[in-house]
Amino acid sequence: MPKNKDAVSRYRWIDDRLRNKRLPKPTLEDLIEYVSDKMDNTVSTRTIQKDIQDMRHDPELNYMAPIVYDRSSRTYRYEDDSFSISNMPIDEADLEGLEIAIGILEQFRSLPVVQQFEDAILKIAASLKMNRESLQHKGMIKFTRATHYKGAEHIPEIVDAIKNLEVIRIAYQSFDRDEPKEHWVEPYHVREYQQRFYLVGKSQKAKGGTLLTFALDRIVKLWPTNDHFDEKNFDDASHFQHAIGITVPEGAPEEVLLAFTPRQAKYLKTQPMHASQQIVQDNDTECRISLNVVINHELIMQVLSYGANVRVLAPRQLVDKIAGEVQHMQQLYGKATARK
Repeated sequence: MPKNKDAVSRYRWIDDRLRNKRLPKPTLEDLIEYVSDKMDNTVSTRTIQKDIQDMRHDPELNYMAPIVYDRSSRTYRYEDDSFSISNMPIDEADLEGLEIAIGILEQFRSLPVVQQFEDAILKIAASLKMNRESLQHKGMIKFTRATHYKGAEHIPEIVDAIKNLEVIRIAYQSFDRDEPKEHWVEPYHVREYQQRFYLVGKSQKAKGGTLLTFALDRIVKLWPTNDHFDEKNFDDASHFQHAIGITVPEGAPEEVLLAFTPRQAKYLKTQPMHASQQIVQDNDTECRISLNVVINHELIMQVLSYGANVRVLAPRQLVDKIAGEVQHMQQLYGKATARK
């Protein structure tokens, strides 16, 4: 699960205290006192102990901080005196994530809250661009992602409608229809997934108040209306809590059990499929992980992307779905082989 802002601040102050050569090597009590003072809030012993463990071992943070404990003096230090979490190199995934974030902010330029920080955004964007060009020039990385986000031009108008609780009218061209369909939508939330933007809201034509998801690049046209709706307590974190991707079907989440090859499992350990991921078995032949998620299209596509490196063990409906897809692929390749 991503760390909150307070946790990131604590890591920074722990790092700062461990690197301070003007002060004696800190005990646990020294670290607690130092971080509490910097945070202007009392931090518990258990919190600092967990922070140290996370800095050492958490694959999501990827600090792998060489913090050692001297039992005789009861103090902490970095085994490598030159180490700092601030010196961690930014990898390609992080760099791409920053560029996506900057791209999103640039699409919101017309909003007053973004205009207030426009200078800072432009400075960060320029710095990222220089770092990217420098690395590309050295042949260290190659970046091919398109910088234009189709449908992003709708974002400012949608955000205004969300803030003003205003119904919007859209002409939506789904992939499975020949003609656009009109929706009057109560907009609640805009979300980015795999370089595409989506609107989550309620179509007033939908029965039972079902939430729908609209890809912004499939919106042919958008019109404002003078209609307003009552404020909804939509919580995006709760709504997407059990979903991989953007689709949240009705129904409770299920326990998904997957068996990966040891090699593939190494990647899953450093980049979990979902926040609920748990390792339930790990040996020389396979690594089994469990997920508490809803069964949706994105989950199925992700499982299929691992090919022969994964086997679905549960639930039965997911086993059958993946097996059916594999059988269909075998038939397709069987026909191709027969034609040779």
